[in-house]
Amino acid sequence: MKEKFWIIVISIVLVIVYAVDYKLDKANYKEEDLIKTIKSRGYLIVGVKTDTRPFGYLENGKNVGFDIDIAKYIAKDILHNPNKIKFVQVTPSNRLYLLNVQDVDMVIATMTITPERRNIISFSKPYFVAGQAVLVSSRSNIKSLADLDNKNVGVLYGSTAEKNIRLIIPSVNIIGYKTYHDAYSALKAGKIVAITSDDTILRHYALSDSSVKLLPKRYTRELYAIGIRKNQESKGLLKVVNMNITNMVNDGTLTKLKRKWKLN
Repeated sequence: MKEKFWIIVISIVLVIVYAVDYKLDKANYKEEDLIKTIKSRGYLIVGVKTDTRPFGYLENGKNVGFDIDIAKYIAKDILHNPNKIKFVQVTPSNRLYLLNVQDVDMVIATMTITPERRNIISFSKPYFVAGQAVLVSSRSNIKSLADLDNKNVGVLYGSTAEKNIRLIIPSVNIIGYKTYHDAYSALKAGKIVAITSDDTILRHYALSDSSVKLLPKRYTRELYAIGIRKNQESKGLLKVVNMNITNMVNDGTLTKLKRKWKLN
């Protein structure tokens, strides 16, 4: 009788142990895949800029621009509908944070690939090449980067412009702004003598306002790419995004979009 009792006890313990082990065994759980999550949700969540013509800005309350059209191309591939997107406004200073706290699936926001950012997020293949430039008043005597010595120069918080300009001219006085509009207003008001950022962004101001001009020299080569979380769940999405960029190059979509947004 005693022997039978212990056999029953041992059997119960083994069942419990097996059940616990099974639950703890990660191989028995399906790993969450972001592509599946997106399809189940029914829309992409993309971080974009809303003040950066012609890449991402608002027109009659709608998100438009070069980066917006790239997001729509990806949405069409994943969800078979280019409009299945929720756009979330990001800035250079918060876009990495919003991506890593999972507020967005990806960031398409004139983001340059840098070694520091590669430590935090994954980057897609580059989809655009820009160069950093300097915007000044048309009446300004500034003709080159050397003329910015000890001058007040505007940059956007969180952009690569500050680091680059400091390397070239350590004595420059950097003034940070949250938006391009704020920096542009400061330039017009004479609070700063120049703005430094990517030429494709500053060109819009020079084309629409004859009181400012771009200096001719470009002092960096900026590769724009799509930012995606650096984790196992996002690897499938990164693969799909890279495939989409390759397809956009091969089918002529990128060339058409550059022409559409006057980025040639």
